[in-house]
Amino acid sequence: MRELFRTLPLMCVVLLVPVLPFLFFGGQFEDWLRGVAEDPPSVPKTAALIVGLLATDILLPIPSSVISTLSGWQLGWWRGTLATWTGMNLGAIIGFALARRWGQRFALWFSSGEDLLRMRQMSDRYGPSVLVLTRAVPVFAEASVLIAGIHRLRWRRFLPAILLSNLGVAVAYSALGEFAQRNQWLPMALAVSVAFPVLIAAAAKRYLPE
Repeated sequence: MRELFRTLPLMCVVLLVPVLPFLFFGGQFEDWLRGVAEDPPSVPKTAALIVGLLATDILLPIPSSVISTLSGWQLGWWRGTLATWTGMNLGAIIGFALARRWGQRFALWFSSGEDLLRMRQMSDRYGPSVLVLTRAVPVFAEASVLIAGIHRLRWRRFLPAILLSNLGVAVAYSALGEFAQRNQWLPMALAVSVAFPVLIAAAAKRYLPE
């Protein structure tokens, strides 16, 4: 858990990147957003971008909660949910398949040894349900997928847990994005999508094993 809290400052920086334009450019950025809303890119292009970004979340420090919120803002909750859910599932499946094939050596490229050990302890205790329990927890969401791959969890046990938990996350953030779009509260919605994962990670200190 100490490793997680050493990474929190970096996580905060990554998550805050989409919010910084509001802080430094204010009105100009709002004008740009208004222009995007009036003349938005096509739905297929927007959806493809969202899917592509979220599909690389297992490999790159993508602020998935922010991307998912923007998905609902731009596409509406049900299209946003579909795009977000598809991208999150692809990312998890890619990470799981690669960890299953290449084992711990691969996983250590994308998650620390301490995080993987902690996820192994939780996996031994809770089984595939750890995938659901950590879905909204930064760092551990990815580590749980990788450790499941290392343990060569069967696909028929991996997929239901990932598909259902990702659906819940996708619906929540996409609905937040659409709500923000309707009420012109995008800065607040982005702030929530930044703060929520960090708060979840802090709360994990109490429940996840040391």
